[in-house]
Amino acid sequence: MSGRMMRGMALAAMMAACAMPAGAEVKEADASGFTVSHAVTLRASPAQVWALLVAPARWWSAAHSWSGSAANFSLDPVAGGCFCERWEGGSVEHGRVLQALPGRLLRVSGALGPLQGEALTGTLSITLAPEGEGTRLSVDYVVGGHARFPLRTVARAVDGVLGEQVQQLAAQIGPDAPAG
Repeated sequence: MSGRMMRGMALAAMMAACAMPAGAEVKEADASGFTVSHAVTLRASPAQVWALLVAPARWWSAAHSWSGSAANFSLDPVAGGCFCERWEGGSVEHGRVLQALPGRLLRVSGALGPLQGEALTGTLSITLAPEGEGTRLSVDYVVGGHARFPLRTVARAVDGVLGEQVQQLAAQIGPDAPAG
């Protein structure tokens, strides 16, 4: 299968994700970039949420992996650390850690999934803040640059994929984890 065909299939799969409940919003989108945001309050301390956040193999969806298994994900939560996926016969760097403030902020640079094959920059900022007896988890993903398609056409799909990851993480906190 050609690289172009694989990119097309990956883009189609990503766009199909638009049908998934996102629980968030596309803040802005135009031909050259977009911003998507998610927020949820979890019934866990910032330290507990951080411990899960930096273990993506425990919560990332296998449906949005190159290997087909979330167990292949890892994240080194230090500046320059890799948000990677490694399996027999391949590997991929999903992003590079720009900033890590345990229990408060994780910022990663990377064009996720099929966006990686384009000349794009993506900055994923995950902020944790105490809220009541829990933690407010806020996720912002800003993508811009040049692509062979208008970026506004994939913003909702990316929003859906990130929304799924936030839901998966929340589900790992506990069955009634989302508090708001």
